[in-house]
Amino acid sequence: MHFGLTEEQQMIVETTRSFVENELYPHEMEIERTGHLDMDLVKDIQKKAIEAGLYAANIPEEFGGAGLDTLTWLLYEKELGKANYALHWTAVARPSNILCAGTKQQREKYLEPCVRGEKWDCMAMTEPGAGSDLRSMKATAKQDGSDFVLNGTKHFISHADIADFTIVYMATGEEDTPRGKKKLISSFFVDKGTPGFAVRDGYKNVSHRGYTNSILEFDNCRIPAENMLGELHKGFEVANDWLGATRLQVASTCLGRAERAFGHALSYSAEREQFGQKIGKFQGVSFKLADMAMEMKAAELLTWEAGWKYDEGTCTDTDMAMAKLKATEMLAFVADEAIQIHGGMGVMDELPLERIWRDARIERIWEGTSEIQRHIISRALLRPFGA
Repeated sequence: MHFGLTEEQQMIVETTRSFVENELYPHEMEIERTGHLDMDLVKDIQKKAIEAGLYAANIPEEFGGAGLDTLTWLLYEKELGKANYALHWTAVARPSNILCAGTKQQREKYLEPCVRGEKWDCMAMTEPGAGSDLRSMKATAKQDGSDFVLNGTKHFISHADIADFTIVYMATGEEDTPRGKKKLISSFFVDKGTPGFAVRDGYKNVSHRGYTNSILEFDNCRIPAENMLGELHKGFEVANDWLGATRLQVASTCLGRAERAFGHALSYSAEREQFGQKIGKFQGVSFKLADMAMEMKAAELLTWEAGWKYDEGTCTDTDMAMAKLKATEMLAFVADEAIQIHGGMGVMDELPLERIWRDARIERIWEGTSEIQRHIISRALLRPFGA
């Protein structure tokens, strides 16, 4: 693995960083204080992001995106991650890569408008009774002639309120496993406005103000069989093929936020005086800085290695689990220590630290909890021994 950035990667990092600082930072405070993301603002920033070549950067060139390789995409995500999550996720959007798995007709209807910034997508897997154990989901899709009829509830569905359609995962059958019956899962496109499909307000979240979650209800929602994404009972296979790097995306945005928090802590330590000297001279502060820097470097190396291996075709679930686990737990540590260094000012909203601290909490839950990541890692370690 080569540790230096190419000229192209450096240019993308600098362009993205400049865009974040000039176009996103100025609007963070308003969103944090109101919890509202103005769609006129989103459209304005979206237009600028498209002009700058930063929109849909994760989508392959053949489908109209920027076609960044995984490692370069993660470098880009790190810079975006420094800003308010709702702002960068919505205004500098990355349509789900899984849209590329659709048929030609599905790509024309769903992927291409998203790449052009005309539509937004959302993905619905989680249910009130099925979080990490997705194969126990209760929502169903039953075939009726040339249609499927969908019934059930999904929740925690990110930005479904503004999405024009959802990719929903439904149980379409059962199979016997050593641990009992498990659901066979298929995925479907469902357009907003389809009879029997309703989007309800979700829950108030301590993390990522302005970034909404919704409850999706399907009540005898009838869709044509051509809306199936992939093959019958193969919904997870499609997801695994196209969504594998999403855990690395989470890791990268955590790296960005940690770097921003650390920057504040470092400059404050070098400027703030107490007892006649800079507080960075005290071991109680300087050792914190050393530990923060070390943890950030470790998380960064795990993430960049996994991204590089992903492009090489050698990345394992363990590689991604380690990166996601380390980066998310590192962010919680760095955010907390940055606040401690600032004292009382650290928890005031004049600085972004209290936001970063709040936002860090969800990262250890979504895209697989820390416990799930540890399960993936330990299972891989024990498997050669038959355990």
